[in-house]
Amino acid sequence: MRYESGVIFGDNENQEYVYMPGSEIGVDSPMCVYESDGRRLDVNLYEALRLIRVRALRHAKHPVLGTSSC
Repeated sequence: MRYESGVIFGDNENQEYVYMPGSEIGVDSPMCVYESDGRRLDVNLYEALRLIRVRALRHAKHPVLGTSSC
C-alpha cells in the first residue's frame, strides 16, 4: 500500500481516522495520527498501515481537515 501525500483514511460513521500530517511527509521516520473515540494518538507508519488494513479504513473526509492532511 502506498501512502500518498495528504490522504486521510477513515470511517466517518465511527469517527475513526488515520493520516500523516504534512510536516511528517518526507522525513526518515514519519509519525502518523490515529483518531478514535475523541482521542488522538501518534503512531509510526507501520502501525498506521496496520490500522488502515485491520479497520478496513478507506479514503475519507475528516470533519476538520477535509480531504487532505496537508
